[in-house]
Amino acid sequence: MVNLFHLKRSGVSVLIETSASTPNIVHWGRELADRFDEESVLSAIQEPTPHCDFDDPQLVGVYRENARGFLGAPSIIGSRDGLDFSQLFTLRDVNQVSEFEIEFISIDAEAELEVATSFTLQPSGVLELQQRITNLGLNDFKLDSLTTWLPLPDYVAEQIDFTGRWMNERQPQRKEIQTGTWLREGREGRSGHDFTLIEFALANGTSFENGEAWGVSLAWSGNSRHLIERTPIGRTSIGAGELLLAGEVILGKEETYAAPKVIAVYSGEGLDGASHRLHVQQRSRANHPTNVRPRPVTLNVWEAVYFDHNLEKLTELAKVAGEIGVERFVLDDGWFGSRRDDFSGLGDWTVSPDVWPNGLSPLIEVVKANGMEFGLWFEGEMVNQDSDLYREHPDWILQAGGRVPPTFRNQQVLDLAHEGAFNHVLGQVDAILSEYDIAYIKWDHNRVLTEAAHFGRPAVRKQVEAIYRLFDELKLRHRGLEIESCASGGGRIDLGMIDHADRFWTSDNNDALERQNINRYTTIAIAPELLGTHIGPTKAHSSGRTHTHTFRATTALWGHAGLEWDLTEASADERTLLASWISYYKEKRNLLHSGRTVRAEHAEPNAYVHGVVAQDKSEAVFMLAQLRPSQFSRPANIRLTGLDQDATYEVKVVEPAGAAVSMQIKPPSWYSGVRLTGAALSTFGLRSPVLRPEQAMLIEAKRI
Repeated sequence: MVNLFHLKRSGVSVLIETSASTPNIVHWGRELADRFDEESVLSAIQEPTPHCDFDDPQLVGVYRENARGFLGAPSIIGSRDGLDFSQLFTLRDVNQVSEFEIEFISIDAEAELEVATSFTLQPSGVLELQQRITNLGLNDFKLDSLTTWLPLPDYVAEQIDFTGRWMNERQPQRKEIQTGTWLREGREGRSGHDFTLIEFALANGTSFENGEAWGVSLAWSGNSRHLIERTPIGRTSIGAGELLLAGEVILGKEETYAAPKVIAVYSGEGLDGASHRLHVQQRSRANHPTNVRPRPVTLNVWEAVYFDHNLEKLTELAKVAGEIGVERFVLDDGWFGSRRDDFSGLGDWTVSPDVWPNGLSPLIEVVKANGMEFGLWFEGEMVNQDSDLYREHPDWILQAGGRVPPTFRNQQVLDLAHEGAFNHVLGQVDAILSEYDIAYIKWDHNRVLTEAAHFGRPAVRKQVEAIYRLFDELKLRHRGLEIESCASGGGRIDLGMIDHADRFWTSDNNDALERQNINRYTTIAIAPELLGTHIGPTKAHSSGRTHTHTFRATTALWGHAGLEWDLTEASADERTLLASWISYYKEKRNLLHSGRTVRAEHAEPNAYVHGVVAQDKSEAVFMLAQLRPSQFSRPANIRLTGLDQDATYEVKVVEPAGAAVSMQIKPPSWYSGVRLTGAALSTFGLRSPVLRPEQAMLIEAKRI
């Protein structure tokens, strides 16, 4: 009987053995040769027998059962009224779907449970894991958790996860891995601003450019758990799973719970290598937006007009936008029902006759006449208590115990698992999309879920499944429709929603200084073309900071670029620079949205060097962003990484958004052009200019 299975692809290996009649992952990491002697592998991984320990230590396997002598966190926690809480699964079937995909099915006849775990190694080297559990017994089985775990090598030393809040999403936390369990939970009912988009374990000293990294991310838009556990015996694991509320999953006879997919990525080329694998994986999807069309320059008018919808003002905005090259015009909150502020109207998705007596057609005609497509804002999962919908159906909200949950931004959450509520939202949104020529919707989600119950039972999972289903149905009915996932900015950015939406609003914070960090760490796991990056007003509405056009525009280049600014207030010079910047974005967007993202390890923490290198390494664009003043009178050199080490490049400064403001008598002489090898550029690099803080500049490199 074969006890050893090896998935190998794109520099990654997953080695699984089944000698103890359970799938046990021997290795997940860098690619191994196929020269395995099965008996030798099993001998190599057999644990010793220490004093004061089990007499015959067992190979534990992916389910980590206590019955095998494992004292860490098990994969499965659940019971039948206190019975069958401890399981011991025996391998029943192995389905080798292909050389890159395998499924293991195991059974505990005594507990009357069946579990299955599948491993799929994608061409990108990304590993996808799917687990499910089926109740074979007559009595209900209450599942408390099903966590997908992967082993880590003993030499992992550090971990990175991400925290955040509204307007400050995805801030990294790096710490030493110590004995015990590090647990990050999300309980917002959406992935959330504090969601750890991906959890990394690192070899000692791993950086963006170098070293080994192992990351896992739960592909799910609801409650979540990400864990790293180092047990007292010295073994370390990383895991993720859906956080289930009490009683949320109770399996009747023959019922199955399929856990959300877990995305696992290994890199031997630092964190940038992990990003590269994830970006390649996302871009390989047939429905990935850039496989359909280039990413259009977008104007969202929220910070230009807020709730003050006026056809004359919006017409003026559309005219300016068309003149500078904008390709998509998005009308935000305030067009429907009684929605003149954020206290009323949510849930009534019909055009307000008070604001738009002739409907939206006059505005859409203006937008299209100026060469743009039209987009519209919705927040279909929410309802104001001051709305026709709530007055008619107060029972359609998520609630428990007959209580109305505390308001959050003056709103409640519709129970989309309720057929009436789901059909109401789908029907009204579908009617708007059918009546008007709308290419794009921005879909918001401006509150957390509290007491999220459907007819008294916990329903976060049902709510997430419902929004996936609703988005898919809207796209089915309206071919070519693009959906942006917004949740008070970046509160629902995850690898589950990525398969249902086409764009994420990265953050409500358009302050360019804050966006430097937010954008940098969001692209760790999400391809930049999926992230909205806009030029905000000169004085940021989120922070009150004032930034130059150059800094704001250069920061906004590195994603799905757009604007959120009252363009009618822009001067003639600013409009000229905007047109130049938009033209440059259009020229470079194929590179920006297909190349490899690189983040050089800069010698000074006060500045970032960020770039995108073409997959064939023929060209690249880099940004030097001076966030705070340099600690030196002559700042650290600029290293341009990711290039062909043996090729020669012509390197120069480009200024499509204007020149960065500096504090120097003359700039470095290479500004107008210099020819150096990729090896030279990545080692000693280029002398840095003396930029003022909160400034950024662009550097192009072309192979010659």
